[in-house]
Amino acid sequence: MTKKEAAAVIIAAKQRLGLTWAQLSEAIGRAPAWTVAALLGQHPVPEAEAKTVAGLLDLGEEIELALRAQPTRGALETAVPTDPTIYRFYEVLQVYGPAIKELIHEEFGDGIMSAINFRLDVARAEDPAGDRVVVTLDGKFLPYQW
Repeated sequence: MTKKEAAAVIIAAKQRLGLTWAQLSEAIGRAPAWTVAALLGQHPVPEAEAKTVAGLLDLGEEIELALRAQPTRGALETAVPTDPTIYRFYEVLQVYGPAIKELIHEEFGDGIMSAINFRLDVARAEDPAGDRVVVTLDGKFLPYQW
């Protein structure tokens, strides 16, 4: 079973059992964003956590083994995403990407933000004009080595 196939089975089991991503992340002691990405196939899940997830979702060893497998990272089906939620992030990077790059270089020097040593959080912020989505991207600065 591939990680993509396992992800579909996991989503179906999660819905069938009425569980939330927050409950699954709490059960394995990991951050919600990491947990969702891992269960959708973007990270290898350590053995103990894979067993816990498979047990909670009443899934077999085949799912557990797929969770533990090393992934091929990158989840977009097309170069330009078509899902509206994902596309908005693509749009944000088209508009603000060059500014983000300039600000990183001005503050830190010549380098990049790591996507390996990285934390992600998604939160809700109440606002009188309508609740806001707060996405925090927190990556280690990696200077270029010349």
